Amino acid sequence: MSNSSFNLKTPRVEVVDALRGFAIMSIMLLHNIEHFDYYNFPEALPEWIKFLDKIIWETLFFLFGGKSYAIFALLFGFSFYIQNDNQQKKGNDFRGRFLWRLLLLLGFGFVNTIFYEGDILMIYAVLGIALIPVCKWNDKAVFITAIILMLQPFEWVRYFYMLLHPEFVPAPNVSDHYFGLMGEYFKSNSFLDYAIGNIRIGRLASVFWSWENGRFFQAPSLFLLGMLIGRKKLFIASIESNLFWKKALQYAITLFIPLFLLKIYLPDIIARKATMNSLSIIVTSWSNCAFMIILVSTFLLLYQKESLNNYLVKLIPFGKMSLTNYIMQSIVGSFIYYRYGLGLVEYTGATYCLLIGIVLFVLQLAFCTWWLIMHKQGPLEYIWHKATWISFRK
Repeated sequence: MSNSSFNLKTPRVEVVDALRGFAIMSIMLLHNIEHFDYYNFPEALPEWIKFLDKIIWETLFFLFGGKSYAIFALLFGFSFYIQNDNQQKKGNDFRGRFLWRLLLLLGFGFVNTIFYEGDILMIYAVLGIALIPVCKWNDKAVFITAIILMLQPFEWVRYFYMLLHPEFVPAPNVSDHYFGLMGEYFKSNSFLDYAIGNIRIGRLASVFWSWENGRFFQAPSLFLLGMLIGRKKLFIASIESNLFWKKALQYAITLFIPLFLLKIYLPDIIARKATMNSLSIIVTSWSNCAFMIILVSTFLLLYQKESLNNYLVKLIPFGKMSLTNYIMQSIVGSFIYYRYGLGLVEYTGATYCLLIGIVLFVLQLAFCTWWLIMHKQGPLEYIWHKATWISFRK
């Protein structure tokens, strides 16, 4: 690569790496208290531990449940913008290469699914295709499309259909059926049973759950908003971007409070369970996104403060190696909790799992910091990058 082409590249925005590190850290903590989707609440624990477990569970899900993945989706769209913009500056069309990159991500997600059925990479690899046709659109068209997707149009259609047809009884959630089947192979002590079960059954449970909870509309919406954030340079520190995030924080708080209260009291307001479920998916999606904006804007504003910046920058190596960390936590976490490994699912509630998650985070962070002293990228990031730019010409 010549010096002239190198200079065309957009400088790396380190606050984005730190924010991505924060998202991966919080995802890891949630996965740990969930035993990586092996839900079990040990009865033999002391009552005070059970009480503490409940507080930790509810606190972590309030802070990060549905929000960490939303940050991840936002940054996925931003990363696409950076790569696409770099190629446009060189006169290249990135769309075909991005499609290949998504196919590679699908492969990484498949490997991750062997260890943890709740993998999000395969879903992002498919939904990420939405970025390809819209990347040439103007800002207004992209924003309107993102808002339409964020409104959860499918659930609104379902809601009004059920209002007009009171006799209609929707079928049970398909994901519940597959989650029930997962319980069978989760009793096994064989890694092979888990691997085959995750691919054949767990993968379907995760995909159907994402569809039934509005993620198929929410994620592409956030991809587009992340791309717009890139276009508007809102992750780059400036007077204008700081003002934007301060306003975003104020609006998000104003929206989140009524949405969160509505989510809590919706079952008391709506008598019919079927229509309540559709409204609940809509309100929960909006509530999570509002709180995600609170987290993102707060993080970005605190990052500008020198006293806190010294601590937040330590997340940069963790965020730079997000793919490696995401898959590594699945491999290690499933071994810790599942029966083919240490089987700690039998003995650990949310309190112990949070402590385990913190220890794993510290170890991973130390590994990332050490690795990036000697390498530009994490091991899986390097493979993904090299495979992305492989030449198909003879």
